[in-house]
Amino acid sequence: MFMPKETKFFDLFDRQIDKVVEGAKLFRTIITTPAVTADNIDKMHAIEHDCDEISHRIIEKLNESFITPFDREDILDLSNSTDNIIDGIYMIAKRYYLYKLLTPGEYSHQFSNLIEESVLALQKVVYGLRNNKQSKEVMAQCVEINRLENMADILRDEAISKLLNDESSSPLVVIKKKEMYETCEYVTDMCEHVANIVESILVKNN
Repeated sequence: MFMPKETKFFDLFDRQIDKVVEGAKLFRTIITTPAVTADNIDKMHAIEHDCDEISHRIIEKLNESFITPFDREDILDLSNSTDNIIDGIYMIAKRYYLYKLLTPGEYSHQFSNLIEESVLALQKVVYGLRNNKQSKEVMAQCVEINRLENMADILRDEAISKLLNDESSSPLVVIKKKEMYETCEYVTDMCEHVANIVESILVKNN
């Protein structure tokens, strides 16, 4: 263990990533059902707010603590970057609703699956922070997150290429969907960024 007597940070990190998983699962439901409704956007907002509250608690705990399980800068970076994932998911869901993209389509479905898979893998990565004996499994999940991010890159390019070459789509729809595809891919980038932070923490503390 990093610091057996200091488990509160790990508890908070676990709660934070659990909220991100909850948001990713709701996002997939919103996109694939499809259920782009005001009620579901409100539910997503509540999840995002809960995650913000956990982030604030991590900062408070950081200010209260003399001893921390790893570098303070890494704790802050990990918390903020994890929070950015749910912020991104909420932003996408809200814009699907605001842009009236109520039937998102197959590419959006695939993106929602990739986001959920990335977040579930990231959950295992964050859970693994408690015990450096799990570093091999954590590193394997980081590789998986990288693979999913690469798939999202390919999907984004394919989706945008098809969109721009579809003469039946109006310019406004093209602009809206292009933004959604790019932002979905960016969420997988953020997942990879958090995985990289954890990798760095493990390397520095092993």
